[in-house]
Amino acid sequence: MFKNKILLITGGTGSFGNAVLNRFIKLDKFKEIRIFSRDEKKQDDLRKQLNNSKVKFYIGDVRDQRSVDNVVNGVDYIFHAAALKQVPSCEFFPIEAVKTNVLGTENVLEAAINNNVKRVIILSTDKAVYPINAMGITKALMEKVMVAKSRNAMSSVLCGTRYGNVMASRGSVIPLFIDQLKHGKNLTITDPKMTRFMMTLEDAVDLVLFAFEHGNQGDIFVQKSPASTIEVLAKSLIELYNSKSEISIIGTRHGEKLYESLVNREEMIKAEDMKNYFRIPADNRDLNYNQFFSEGHVDMAKIEEYHSHNTVRLDIEATKNLLLKLEIIKEDLNIT
Repeated sequence: MFKNKILLITGGTGSFGNAVLNRFIKLDKFKEIRIFSRDEKKQDDLRKQLNNSKVKFYIGDVRDQRSVDNVVNGVDYIFHAAALKQVPSCEFFPIEAVKTNVLGTENVLEAAINNNVKRVIILSTDKAVYPINAMGITKALMEKVMVAKSRNAMSSVLCGTRYGNVMASRGSVIPLFIDQLKHGKNLTITDPKMTRFMMTLEDAVDLVLFAFEHGNQGDIFVQKSPASTIEVLAKSLIELYNSKSEISIIGTRHGEKLYESLVNREEMIKAEDMKNYFRIPADNRDLNYNQFFSEGHVDMAKIEEYHSHNTVRLDIEATKNLLLKLEIIKEDLNIT
């Protein structure tokens, strides 16, 4: 399905974009892969690193409809990864998060529909489920925009993925812990009992490709992922690096949850179990208000959300085995 097609990756210089590029360049199927982002420095670094004529670079911003229209013209598929993802910065500048995560997504979807793009996959996060911070709220709205657009998208299939903590992605806790270990500092953790889903970047790419292959209009796909407590993660890294660093508890930061949810109760009641994944079909109710206010579901009270406290829990050995899959750790520990 990729042969001689053109793929666009928005936010393509980020961690996910790099992982997708590495996968697809090895397959050598696409006619062209377009990288769309704001950061010319990252684009220049990636261009020199890849040195591949099939990868084309476009400077632009998803907030700007004109630049989006320009890059989408002629595209067959889109992976929409452009976003503001840092919880603290979105808390301080929530309108900026709205502009990128919500309005920027609308721009991409509008351009896709107008240009008859065959498939669009948007990338969301566990923080969109029962959101308590600006980043999660804007990602939840992004999902709603996608589902709403999918109802009237005739020639473009719009669907999404939602995943948890991507290990060692830019700005995540693992690079922070590693930096603290290398400088002989204590590892600063917020709450020892706090749990987070653990996914590698390769898992994230697999999830997007699964959604690409199996998605119907408005679907959201979730990978069943194991979780670890922050304390277990810190202890696992200390053991791997054979460090004498200790753990310092600093308390929960503003906007953080004790655990993250990937599928809420309301979604679990209709979710389709696809072995390693959940498929959440679109809510296609119309403006028949009875379905919102006077009609309910008798089994709702029996359903539990899918979250990082009730998924498979990793111990220290299992966490270490997962960490050893990461390139950043392989390089540090000279593992081939």
